[in-house]
Amino acid sequence: MFDLKNQVAVVTGASSGLGQQMALALARQGAKLAILARRIERLEEFKPKLEEAGSPAVFIYKCDVTDTDNINNVAESVEKDLGRVDILLNCAGASKDKGVLEMTDEEWDFTIATDETSVFKMTRAFANIMKKNNYGRIINIASMYGLVGNTEIHTVAYHASKGAVVNFTRAVAAELATEGITCNAICPGYFETELTKAVLDTDRFQEFAKTHVPMQRYGKPGELDAAVVFLASKEASYVTGLIMPVDGGYTAV
Repeated sequence: MFDLKNQVAVVTGASSGLGQQMALALARQGAKLAILARRIERLEEFKPKLEEAGSPAVFIYKCDVTDTDNINNVAESVEKDLGRVDILLNCAGASKDKGVLEMTDEEWDFTIATDETSVFKMTRAFANIMKKNNYGRIINIASMYGLVGNTEIHTVAYHASKGAVVNFTRAVAAELATEGITCNAICPGYFETELTKAVLDTDRFQEFAKTHVPMQRYGKPGELDAAVVFLASKEASYVTGLIMPVDGGYTAV
């Protein structure tokens, strides 16, 4: 089960963090990969790791997921280079962390454009390619903060954008169900990446995790792999509109 050989997967935000972790998970299952990010030099450094993990083909594309023309041009290139698109993993994102009382219009607009509108633009471009083959797996990376509020950090636009991704996922799942395309979302909790490790390893966060996360720790590299591979697989053919927290139980209490 869960063999992705001959499947073509498009992964945004593949230059760092969770995007790289999940791209590796797809590579290990044999998927061909189109990896997208603005920092093309980081993609070039990452490509050999995907090949070593088992991907038979890795293509690199410089892409700003907020730029409609750039997205559409990349989608056209991916279809030309790889012939089809089976899996879309919307992982790119960034946010300006402020509370509702202090956040500026510019900070709000940046976060919504990067974390919410980009998912719509990517999905529109690549679902139209999937539709041609009556098959597709769209996986949106939301957040547990798209399901609940929090008292640890003021990040109102991030909450809003990820909450929007959650219900966008349901709407797309319903709309494309008869096209052979599923759409699901993963809501990660606190996960270690190169950007978060310094914060997560502090005594303050360790104490916070013990009182707020039932498993009393943050997520480790690889602990998102099973969710991504399952939702990307042919076997998940009757799973659509699923919102899957992978958060150590944070949203269960």
